[in-house]
Amino acid sequence: MPTPTKGPRLGGGPAHERLILANLSTALFEHGRITTTETKAKRLRPLAERLITFAKRGDLHARRRVLTVVRDKSVVHTLFTEIAPAMAERNGGYTRITKVGNRKGDNAPMAVIELVTEPVSPKQAVVKEATKATEKAAKKGSKKDAETAAPVEETEETTAAEAEATEAPAEETAAPAEAEATEAPAEETAAEETEEKKEA
Repeated sequence: MPTPTKGPRLGGGPAHERLILANLSTALFEHGRITTTETKAKRLRPLAERLITFAKRGDLHARRRVLTVVRDKSVVHTLFTEIAPAMAERNGGYTRITKVGNRKGDNAPMAVIELVTEPVSPKQAVVKEATKATEKAAKKGSKKDAETAAPVEETEETTAAEAEATEAPAEETAAPAEAEATEAPAEETAAEETEEKKEA
């Protein structure tokens, strides 16, 4: 079910709006394309596409549901016998809205809503999907390669930095120990000299 639109309805009330949309959909199926305001075209599109979906089913119940909206039996007949088979390969997107200039009298924005009659080429769709998939895979592969290469370089740099860090503190600890070792005998000799002076 299409989402209800916000704001004022077309026409004076809900019943008038339903009649406007029914007449627009009847004209669309009868002529294949109609020119109307953008607002009406946007409101007509979900209704027309739902009616085409019913026509694609093709059973009696679907025909009766379409007849509740489109009252002209000849238009319903063309919808079920001509339009629905042409849309059999298409999964939605049965109509197209093209904006045209503003109306001369009241400057209202106008649009053309038409049935999409071009045949769907499933081969082209499959080829497009395949090319998109290969592009995505190539992009993902290049990103993964870049991500895996970067951590390896980082680990090599970090291991080199860690090795230097471990070597540097060892040298620093060795240097103070040597300094203490040299200072300790000097202190001992100084202490011995002071003791000898006291005795003397």
